[in-house]
Amino acid sequence: MSAIIIDGRRVADKLRELLKLRADDLSRTWMQPGLAVILVGDDPASSVYVRNKAKACDTLGIRSEVFNYPGDISQEALLRQIGALNANIGIHGILVQLPLPTHIQIHKVIAAIAIGKDVDGFHPCNVGALATGHAQMRPCTPFGIMQMLAHYEIPIEGQHAVIVGRSNIVGKPMALMLLEQGATVTVCTSRTRDLGGHTRSADIVVMATGKPNLLTGAMVKPGATVIDVGINRMPDGKLCGDVEFASVREKAGYITPVPGGVGPMTIMMLMSNAVEAAEHARIEAQLLDRHGNIQ
Repeated sequence: MSAIIIDGRRVADKLRELLKLRADDLSRTWMQPGLAVILVGDDPASSVYVRNKAKACDTLGIRSEVFNYPGDISQEALLRQIGALNANIGIHGILVQLPLPTHIQIHKVIAAIAIGKDVDGFHPCNVGALATGHAQMRPCTPFGIMQMLAHYEIPIEGQHAVIVGRSNIVGKPMALMLLEQGATVTVCTSRTRDLGGHTRSADIVVMATGKPNLLTGAMVKPGATVIDVGINRMPDGKLCGDVEFASVREKAGYITPVPGGVGPMTIMMLMSNAVEAAEHARIEAQLLDRHGNIQ
């Protein structure tokens, strides 16, 4: 048996068509959606990610502004810029590209972003809303994974899902989203004892550790769905995930490739959050206008 490949690019293309219609409607009837991206320092990988996000904005008709600051910018200056973007009615989403330099306290930066403009879904209030099942902005990578599972009609309710990785960006929100859909969820780390014992019992495995080829075919239940969030560059320059693709593909029912799996969906869900933020801003503006007319 060879697993069905979950094609993240194809799913992202389908979502792009719908998002383009929503973004065009906003531009035609109200204003063009606006996304601000803050990049601190000159990390090559971060620069590539920011360029890819700007390119995605262009294809959808979202106005993007990139604010590039030197790595020694003070935390106070960065917070002032975020405050200015919060007050800018033409900016509907704000993204601070991670990682940040060590002298900047990431939690303070994230908490400074207006809740309605937090397109990464990392603000403490959005995280709390996710935990109660009422999130407006959902973290992009796990949100994208949920969209892929839905597209391929992979059942979630009543299934055992094992997440390997406990980060605030992927692991923890992924667990909450799967719980919301009725899965039984186990969260492990790369250091979990008898990791294979957990993954072999899973109907769905999500790998998000940054450990190359950690999950092997011997650690997977036949027919399981395996989602590989990891992206690691090997000494020979090639990219690989946290999943040993060749052996797991022969055992799993569905599997995501690296690249071409989760990555395209992460960017597309960022675009989705940006459009949704603009739609919410339009509703708020209309309500304020009506209130003003009443006065």
